[in-house]
Amino acid sequence: MLNNTVYNYSMFAELCCTSNFTFLTGASHPEEYVTRAHALGYTGIGLTDEASVSGAVRAHLAANSMNIPLVHGSRLRLDNHIEVTLLAPNRLGWGELGQLISLARRRSVKGRYQLTRRDFIGQTEHVLCLWHPNPQTLDWTTQLESLSYAFRGRLWIGAHLPESGQQANLAERIDLTAFEWNLPVVATQRPLMHIRQRLKLQHTMTAIRLGAPIVEVADQLERSSERTLMDCQSLSQRYPKPWLHESLNILDRFNFSLGDLRYEYPQEICPPQYPNEHKFLESLVTDGSQQRWPQGVPAEIKQLIEKELSLIQEMDYACYFLTVHDIVAYARSQGILCQGRGSAANSVVCYCLFITEVDPSRVSVLFERFVSKERNEPPDIDVDFEHHRRDEVIQYIYKKYSKERAALAAAVITYKKRSAIRDVGKALNLPPDLIEALSGSLAWWDKKEAMLDRFTELGVDPQGPQIQLLSELVTEILGFPRHLTQHVGGFVISRGPLSELCPVENTAMQDRTCLQWDKNDIDALGLLKVDVLALGMLSAIRGSLELAQHYQQSYRPPQGIYHDPPLSIADIPPEDSEVYDMLCEGDAIGVFQVESRAQLAMLPRLKPRTYYDLVVEVAIVRPGPIQGDMVHPYLRRRDGNELKEKQPKEISQVLDRTLGVPIFQEQVIQLVMVAAGFSAGEADALRRAMATWKTGRGLSHFHEKIVNGMRSRGYSLEFAERLCHQIEGFGKYGFPESHAASFALLVYLSAWIKCHMPAAFYCGLLNAQPMGFYTPSQLLQDAHRHSIEIRPINVNTSEWLSTLEDAEGFPCIRLGLHLIKGFKIEAARKLILARNRPFQSLNDFRIRTGLSTPDLETLASAHAFRALTDNRFDSFWQLGNQESQLPLFQQVITLEHDFKPRVPALGETLVADYQATGLSLEAHPMSLLRQKSEFYKCRRSSELKRLPRNQDLRVWVVGIVATRQRPGSASGTVFITLEDEDGQINCVIWPALVETFRHQILASRLLKVHGKVQESHGVIHIIADTLKDVSQWLGELTPDSRDFH
Repeated sequence: MLNNTVYNYSMFAELCCTSNFTFLTGASHPEEYVTRAHALGYTGIGLTDEASVSGAVRAHLAANSMNIPLVHGSRLRLDNHIEVTLLAPNRLGWGELGQLISLARRRSVKGRYQLTRRDFIGQTEHVLCLWHPNPQTLDWTTQLESLSYAFRGRLWIGAHLPESGQQANLAERIDLTAFEWNLPVVATQRPLMHIRQRLKLQHTMTAIRLGAPIVEVADQLERSSERTLMDCQSLSQRYPKPWLHESLNILDRFNFSLGDLRYEYPQEICPPQYPNEHKFLESLVTDGSQQRWPQGVPAEIKQLIEKELSLIQEMDYACYFLTVHDIVAYARSQGILCQGRGSAANSVVCYCLFITEVDPSRVSVLFERFVSKERNEPPDIDVDFEHHRRDEVIQYIYKKYSKERAALAAAVITYKKRSAIRDVGKALNLPPDLIEALSGSLAWWDKKEAMLDRFTELGVDPQGPQIQLLSELVTEILGFPRHLTQHVGGFVISRGPLSELCPVENTAMQDRTCLQWDKNDIDALGLLKVDVLALGMLSAIRGSLELAQHYQQSYRPPQGIYHDPPLSIADIPPEDSEVYDMLCEGDAIGVFQVESRAQLAMLPRLKPRTYYDLVVEVAIVRPGPIQGDMVHPYLRRRDGNELKEKQPKEISQVLDRTLGVPIFQEQVIQLVMVAAGFSAGEADALRRAMATWKTGRGLSHFHEKIVNGMRSRGYSLEFAERLCHQIEGFGKYGFPESHAASFALLVYLSAWIKCHMPAAFYCGLLNAQPMGFYTPSQLLQDAHRHSIEIRPINVNTSEWLSTLEDAEGFPCIRLGLHLIKGFKIEAARKLILARNRPFQSLNDFRIRTGLSTPDLETLASAHAFRALTDNRFDSFWQLGNQESQLPLFQQVITLEHDFKPRVPALGETLVADYQATGLSLEAHPMSLLRQKSEFYKCRRSSELKRLPRNQDLRVWVVGIVATRQRPGSASGTVFITLEDEDGQINCVIWPALVETFRHQILASRLLKVHGKVQESHGVIHIIADTLKDVSQWLGELTPDSRDFH
């Protein structure tokens, strides 16, 4: 009876848990510790990762849901081997902890930290300190002397009694030390895992961290599984009761939660002549509205502005809008293209501030999607900048606010299947070849349960003990954090030191810092985040317009579009019928957002003729509309083959713009508001819930509320259920109209440039790589199909970037030095600086540029010396003739000049071209292979449209694999795009065949496909029944493909 009483008595709070955010050390997630502590009846739980609070928010959310007190802190090692855990009992203590971790991290390279006892002086007035005595250290006095001075009245001995025969001796030594120094003692297991069963995983992670197999680091592994959360009975048998009870005394000192953090906006964005930030915002919006509507602001727009400003004032968000406006204004002042997107496009205020370019008179805006009183959290504005110039914007933010007040959010890199197999395999000392074979056998779509099947296919016994252990450990480690990196562009900016909110550390990139929290953590705590994102298409558009201008200034064409090209995107005329004609034909390779296989197939079906059609086009080829059965009804109604069903007026107002079919996320929000009586906040809660739906869960508790709400308003049960089905189809893939509206602007701009200035378009895309669906080789193949002349890399004419030259009155593309693999911009600058006149010979080039031999060989491999030598072999021969490079011998050597290296065969040239630049202008590889017997029966892409149409027509096709896709909405179907000498071929592999032809799908560079020819609206697909990998015919030629998951 006594034992049961002790077991159930809540008498302990474990204060020193190490989670897997102490990377490759802790073997449990923060949430697992919280859940386990709650199950064991602990009074509280503390998460104290090493020099990190990266797992704090996850633990905070879990603790809130289970109503268990959570202690925040961090474990730190000092340079003289002192180990302590600092705890933050209040808001001031949290600020001190953040600043101390930031100090330790910022003075070291990424992933490390450095701290001394001196750093504690004057900077730890409110934190509590648990000192962890090392039993192997003879002198504890020296350590305690400095700690007792820095933490008067706030120092404890954190006593851990490991499983050994020395427990009693260690406990006695701790008690004597506590008596001598008048210090309280608190018990701690210092857990590395929430349950004992994670010991094997903890050993594995230790080996990974140390970079050696487990068998080689056995002496550094935990000797038992006792560093875990123990039940209260076991604790009471190991530790003196006063030590256990002291954890409750410490817990009583805590009155801090992460929910207490309050974000304060920066203040310097408001000029002194304005009484407050809101008045300044009103002034900017008034000025902006007059610029947007110079003929007078429409009455309905004025009403929207007043409504938005009123809510912004009520929610005290003016500083947020001003902060984003300031960043955008800076970018525009520097000539950097930028555009806000996402839910901000629902805001007329953002349009007036020139943050977004979506005219609210052209789309249906829903401000509640952007700012909601009931949601009570800051809005989220994403701004895209030219990706080549985004760093200028980032450095402006750092310069204005300093690195003490601005930092990027973190991104948590977690273990995926392949990285887990590689790391765990090395820890288990498996043969390297086997590890690579096992990891390489997995496709991106494989679930973890498929691992053993893949191993069997490789001839590996899945029941073997090593493979069983590998599978077990890989399954456990999947999803574990591996390290932090910087978010793609999410900035947090604060009024005071940012480290008092969250520790800041260095990133791998120079001059960048990031928080220890990721985007989800920041969102959960309601902190302000500005997304400063990079978008390649903005760089491509800017580059294309500048190329056209430069061509006009250099060659003065007498007529045509290049005679007077647009200076900026504002000069591009809207709603050009020729642009829509091009898109209706599916001619959109390289065009923003509509260049994928699915979009190219949709364009001829949807036949866009207006900007709003492009908004729909962007959104409709998404899993949400597809899974909600919305695509086909919309297309049938658009073609006039199906009448729009009669709907109540309030629903028609929401759905009329999309022919009675919900396409956008905003429509879902509006529908539940007008049809089911949801408030704006409830509707937004539904939107957020959609983002977390899993297969089979669906609408969950919203279903009943929607149906009952609609029934009470007179709608039929059938209609209500149908609406629920459509909403459920959106799931996590619902696409907002505001996103689509922002993207559609760039669709039109990029399409206009392709239509009217194709040479500038392709050249701009080349210079903005990597981006989009297609490699430079594939883009140039499309340019060739559009009759654009492409000129090769040439040291006498090529710049670093590709440029436009004149070809008998028409622009052509001169490829740039940037396309040469391994050739650096510094070498290119030296080359161009020395090119005050054309180079006369390779020796002349070598002497004037002073480039190193590796740089010269890199240029030779790309045949960049084509103006100076006959071919690559000739270039390398001249480079290899060491004597001829010396001026002293130039007049002496004559006999060698009679020697000429042989001319490389076309196949050799193709291989060398692809190896050096990833493309070739000589010929398409298929043009060399077409006459081989293997491909004799294969149809060219240009032939497919001319073939007679019948249900039984089946053909062979062959091509280089350009893209592979397996969309989540396609139920396992794989789409492969092949490229031959005439164009592209779309192939569809149904799920039933995917496993049969798994190798061919994943590994082929050159692929033969046999299947049925299917045509719809002029778009041809090959519905595959047989695939054959014929990559051996390419030899050493290695064209790139782009795979999309």
